[in-house]
Amino acid sequence: MQVGIIGATGYGGLELLRLLYNHSEIENIHLFSSSEEGIVFSNKYAHLRKIIDQPLQKIEPEALQKLEVIFTSTPSGVSSKLIPEILTENVKVIDLSGDFRIKNTEDYEKWYKLSPAPQKLIEQSVYGLTEWNGKEIQKGKLIANPGCYPTAVLLSLLPLLRDELIDSENLIIDAKSGISGAGNKPNANNHFCETNDNTSIYKINKHQHIPEIEQAMSMFAHTDQPITFSTHLVPMNRGIMATSYAKLQKGITKDDLLNSLHDKYDQHPFVRILEDASKISTSQVRGTNYCDIHINIDERTGRATIISVIDNLVKGAAGQAIQNMNLMFGIEETSGLKQIPIWI
Repeated sequence: MQVGIIGATGYGGLELLRLLYNHSEIENIHLFSSSEEGIVFSNKYAHLRKIIDQPLQKIEPEALQKLEVIFTSTPSGVSSKLIPEILTENVKVIDLSGDFRIKNTEDYEKWYKLSPAPQKLIEQSVYGLTEWNGKEIQKGKLIANPGCYPTAVLLSLLPLLRDELIDSENLIIDAKSGISGAGNKPNANNHFCETNDNTSIYKINKHQHIPEIEQAMSMFAHTDQPITFSTHLVPMNRGIMATSYAKLQKGITKDDLLNSLHDKYDQHPFVRILEDASKISTSQVRGTNYCDIHINIDERTGRATIISVIDNLVKGAAGQAIQNMNLMFGIEETSGLKQIPIWI
């Protein structure tokens, strides 16, 4: 297969390259940049010397239309303008930005503060939460890859909401991410002196992933309740831990919750249910496409604490995108994604 990455110099693009490089079905990876065309990639990222020594290419529709699949790893607001020019009968696109995730264009404008993509393409796009939308992904030509926070949150909550084991009202979600989630362009928010030895909360009740999570809960679990969602930056490079608090429905036990999770995910290779609380941590999934989930019941309050961890750059971005590519092309779902976690 001939594959292209637009936005190859960002963290998401680098992870796509790292994972696709060892994918058995990929013959060539073409790298594109809007601002650094002509630069030899390994001159920018020295760890890739003698591995990826090719120059970055200019983004031109003629060159892109010769490829079979294109990953757009760009800031939101860019893909919506690029994709209409490159999506053809022979080219499939997997978009890692937020431009095609939100079906309601008014919601997109409200939360992203940007002009939406063309309505026709938004309607055509398939939401790429792999474990929940696999059949539609297999048929899709334009995949809206989920956000990192929504991936962690939705994988842990959807089975329990769908099976009506937890109350969808007053759902509170506390999520923490490593600094790489902010991207690699320097600013005050990811400056070492600002982030080292520090934890901060941001976008309080205004995070753009809120409507995405609520939309997916409606799609897959048929609940339309709003959520309370808080996000924090913690001083580590990568990883997300999402902790959700939900009231149990009457008579529901911990075994009921575990059975729901196992029934949904035991046949899926990248979701692991952990019953030992001491084993749930971001280090358990670093560098991999795994999502680990743990639940705990507080019988005193009748609440469930539901915890999930992912690597925000892999299962939360590049890994899930490749998982979706595999489904789209009829390739073994785990191809290119069998890395053992980087524990140390």
